[in-house]
Amino acid sequence: RTLAEDLGEGLAGGGRDVTSESVIPAEARFAGVMDTRDAIHVAGLPVAEAFFRALDPDMQVDILVEEGASVPAGTDLMRLEGNARAMLTAERSALNTVQHLSGIATMVAEYVRAMDNPECILLDTRKTIPGLRHLEKYAVRMGGGSNHRMGLWDAAMIKDNHVLVAGSVGEAVRRAVAAGVEKIICEVDRIDQIEPALAAGATRLLLDNMEPPVLREAVALVAGRVPTEASGGINLDTIAAKAATGVDYV
Repeated sequence: RTLAEDLGEGLAGGGRDVTSESVIPAEARFAGVMDTRDAIHVAGLPVAEAFFRALDPDMQVDILVEEGASVPAGTDLMRLEGNARAMLTAERSALNTVQHLSGIATMVAEYVRAMDNPECILLDTRKTIPGLRHLEKYAVRMGGGSNHRMGLWDAAMIKDNHVLVAGSVGEAVRRAVAAGVEKIICEVDRIDQIEPALAAGATRLLLDNMEPPVLREAVALVAGRVPTEASGGINLDTIAAKAATGVDYV
């Protein structure tokens, strides 16, 4: 779909790379190297390889670093040799993907370092670019984080709007339990919501927008009965203090 978008497939006059076709001879061959101008955590090289091979199945591609590796600026990431037109046509799609995914992995690694807490796990969200969720969540893992829900289908996540409709935290959780849902994450933003959520059958609590002293109180009240996660107000300046409260996830 990415290559089709760039080539204009299905559009009048589309379906081709007019620059490469007009300037580069069909039989020309290129050799090239993809490197990085910045220090990064690497993600997306196998996807980049797939872009090049989609247009030249015989292209020689040597991936020079492992996915998830931390590399300094100037590192060679991939070596290529093959049809010149195919290489030029696939180049931007391949680079866009590696840049975007490595950017995510690099930022995730920065948050993991700032959290500085091996007892706490950094999670992602569903706030992803449409169509790229699986790749973006893959990049999170390459940066040292872990995945939360993949979508709306693999766990219930009861938030304030659900609670408003159901009437209370306890009632919202009870409805999910009655529907046979196994994984029920319940958002609570007040200490007094914790016991009703647990009594109704929540399997994880999302402690929303709580400052560290309140998070510690909440974790003590839960007392290990279910995993806890801190959410809201998380940035590089706050993550260490919030992770240090005893929550299992941020």
